Amino acid sequence: MTQERTPTILATSGGLIRGQRTEVAFGPLLHHAIELSGATRPSLVYIGTAMGDGSAQGLRMIEAGQAAGIPVRLLKLFPMPNVDDFDDYLLSHDVVWVGGGSVANLLALWRLHGLDTALMRAWQAGVVLGGVSAGSLCWHQGGTTDSFSPELTPVTNGLALLPYSNGVHYDSEPRRRPLFQQLIAAGTLADGYATEDGTGLVFKGTTLVEAVTEIKDKRAYSVRRSGEGFEEESLPTRLLSNG
Repeated sequence: MTQERTPTILATSGGLIRGQRTEVAFGPLLHHAIELSGATRPSLVYIGTAMGDGSAQGLRMIEAGQAAGIPVRLLKLFPMPNVDDFDDYLLSHDVVWVGGGSVANLLALWRLHGLDTALMRAWQAGVVLGGVSAGSLCWHQGGTTDSFSPELTPVTNGLALLPYSNGVHYDSEPRRRPLFQQLIAAGTLADGYATEDGTGLVFKGTTLVEAVTEIKDKRAYSVRRSGEGFEEESLPTRLLSNG
């Protein structure tokens, strides 16, 4: 960590791409999270709780980091936390990237171990928080998830660092978009933002400052309750370099 920085979150439906010499590589979205940190020699913590801290995914992230010249360390909760002090560990890095999977299990385990509050303190201190899918939903009040069954259902107990709902995989999973709209119209979810695959939302503090994409012509959206229905607006979305 360097000097004090603005609390920043990059919430995405992307970030990893196919590697040339590794199974996965850092895509433009993940590189953007690193750029947002402003660090001259950045380091990254990967949290894979949503997939049970699978060893294979952790190793893939470490290899991807090596290929990108970015040190990647893992924060694991299985079979027990692999660090003694979450605060010290998180604050000694510049970026936290959270992988996809079960957001419901992720939230339960983070709260059980107190990682939720440590992440909040890291965010307040200027560590960039980012992630994909469950790693995007978790920072918000809620969204849609298949954590409970193959059918999508609402999750409403996110960390709420961002006071909005979040829709992920908005173009690749047919039920995501209409359900997100319906839940906002019904008041089950707060007004929020959604990302097509390959796009991300940059928040400074709790203010959305930019939508970005690593895939040309992909979009992000604002969705808000309006009367007994909803209004959806496509957001200006900037194509990242190498996208």
